[in-house]
Amino acid sequence: MAASGFHYERPQDAADAGSGPAGMGQPLTPWISEEEITSAVSRLARELDGGDWGSGLVLVGVLTGSFVFLADLIRQMQTPVHRIDFIKAESYGAEQDSSGAVNILYSPAAEAVHGHPVVVVEDIIDTGITTAAVLEHLERLGPASLEVCALLDKPSRRRVDARARFVGITIPDRFVVGYGMDLDQRYRQLPGIYYIEAPPESEG
Repeated sequence: MAASGFHYERPQDAADAGSGPAGMGQPLTPWISEEEITSAVSRLARELDGGDWGSGLVLVGVLTGSFVFLADLIRQMQTPVHRIDFIKAESYGAEQDSSGAVNILYSPAAEAVHGHPVVVVEDIIDTGITTAAVLEHLERLGPASLEVCALLDKPSRRRVDARARFVGITIPDRFVVGYGMDLDQRYRQLPGIYYIEAPPESEG
């Protein structure tokens, strides 16, 4: 099934808006507002409500970036959720680019997933490497079905086949932070989404 969502490009508007929050260590440019995020999350909740999940829907948030998105998403959903769980996969380090290697650091128990429809909740799909590794791992636990819901999708960066059935906003190749997403653990608490124009330097 083709991914839902809309394409987002507003570099000129973002530049006109000026710099983002000061004192956090990196120049930020405002890009996607709180209102635009709320609209995308509400639409995704409606799309999930339209799915045929039975009574056993399990949502699995990919830590750590998805925690804000997942919290907002479930409060907009009308569909009963059988279980909320998390998976943690280590891919990004101090640099912008994925290493290409993924370690699963934490996973739901097999009995939490087996036989249930599962939706993986992602903050962003970038290279697809982490998403593909998460899906491969969860598939081995025997879910009844396995889908992905991503707030942001960056298909121009894709290195492996990783697709989301539910997509909030499709964006071009910019490094984004805020609304749960980080650079070296910074900026997660920002309510909007910002982009970083200059590549950040490695912190060692």
